[in-house]
Amino acid sequence: MVKSSEFEALLDVSARVGADPSLVQAAGGNTSIKEGGTLWIKASGLWLAHARKRDVMVPVALDALLDALERDDPSTEKAQDFVIRDRNPSGLRPSIETTVHALMPQKVVIHVHCVETIATAVQVNGETIAASKLPDIPHVFVPYARPGLPLAKAIAARIRPDTSVLILGNHGLAVAAETVAQAERLLAEVSQRLALPRRTAPDADIAALSRLAVGSQFTLPQESLIHDAATDLASCRIAAGGSLYPDHVIFLGRGSFVAAPGDTAASIEERHRADGQAVPPALLFPGKGVLVAKDVTAGALAMARCLSDVLGRIGEGARLRYLTDAENGELLGWDAEKYRQELNRAGKTLQ
Repeated sequence: MVKSSEFEALLDVSARVGADPSLVQAAGGNTSIKEGGTLWIKASGLWLAHARKRDVMVPVALDALLDALERDDPSTEKAQDFVIRDRNPSGLRPSIETTVHALMPQKVVIHVHCVETIATAVQVNGETIAASKLPDIPHVFVPYARPGLPLAKAIAARIRPDTSVLILGNHGLAVAAETVAQAERLLAEVSQRLALPRRTAPDADIAALSRLAVGSQFTLPQESLIHDAATDLASCRIAAGGSLYPDHVIFLGRGSFVAAPGDTAASIEERHRADGQAVPPALLFPGKGVLVAKDVTAGALAMARCLSDVLGRIGEGARLRYLTDAENGELLGWDAEKYRQELNRAGKTLQ
């Protein structure tokens, strides 16, 4: 297939954005371009960072998808029925957020899980904060809805003809423009305006963590920033409150496991197995740091880093909107996310 210069530019931006952990983590985030009635969108479960290493884009029949959305056709949830199969030789599955990209009329859409945006979008007054920082940018704040069709419906109810930026509650950011270059500039501008100061976290207590890992299937993470969620006690308190955004739930499970005094990794493992529960992939030891499972996936590690990046930017007095039990359960039981979880488990080297 001969690709247009704009398509090639989108692949370049996708790879750049996907390699920046402040914007995209693991298989999160997606990009798209509309050309000749076709919506080309990143495939579900693949990493934007690989946009120049492998085929990551899926062709979707745009008009047919939009018509189905107007009819409230449930098949739009997965968008698989709208894939142009003879132009999809790899048999890729379109992003769970294909409908979101289709609804935005601009040619190019970039959706990221920007840590600066998330740190604002999880706050009860996130909409007010965003409005104060983006007064001259046509944007809409969309309260949390499950990614996929519910989110698309929430966007459709709020979007205006001039909307170029979506602040997605408890989720992230989407920007849209008529060229790839304009979309990338808009992404940088919005991310910069929403930037929040990050607290400096104490160093991890490596000796203590090493002792806590003895006799267990847990080990020290290679990336030191992962520890910040536990060594910074303000962040640790926020983490103990529950889940704040969908990809945390998908890759790390419901909420964060914060160890109690006297806990060791081995005792936590034993307790979970005795109760018939899955052992969490990451354990937060307040004031000491984090241990991760020896078989932890690349996706889970990326989200453990994201947790520190987000929590360190949330002010200690902020009022937060955590995902409800129902919203957590909805994500964990959702077919589209089970598919992403399978890809994550099967391809630990997806990084």
